[in-house]
Formats: sequence, structure tokens, C-alpha cells
Amino acid sequence: MPQIDTSKVSRFDQHGRRHVVHVLRTGVQRTIRCETCGWRRGAQFLPWLKAEEHLAEAHQATVDPTAA
Repeated sequence: MPQIDTSKVSRFDQHGRRHVVHVLRTGVQRTIRCETCGWRRGAQFLPWLKAEEHLAEAHQATVDPTAA
């Protein structure tokens, strides 16, 4: 049985709302899923970049909470 690893990309929109996209990895398969709208997509390459793009385009969430 393959191990499932998860990580997430979170950004804030201009109203201060937090949006999160989870990156799920099972073996070589990666799936990205948005907590806010339920959007899902398979992503073999650069899933974190695709997650950031979704947050910016769909939710106008571009403020990185980890940036200093």
C-alpha cells in the first residue's frame, strides 16, 4: 500500500481571508485540491506552482503568510 504525503499552499486575499490548496502525493501521483471551492486537479509536475496559480486566479489570493 503506497504512503500518502500531504502538504499545502496557503495565501490570503485582499479581504484577509485565508485560502488553502492541499497537495496530496501517492507514489508518483499528485493531486491538488482547493479547500475553498473544491477544485481538484492531477498535477504530475510543479503542483505547488499550479496551486499558487489557482489561488491567484480563482480567489485573488496572493499574499504569502510565510513571507517576511
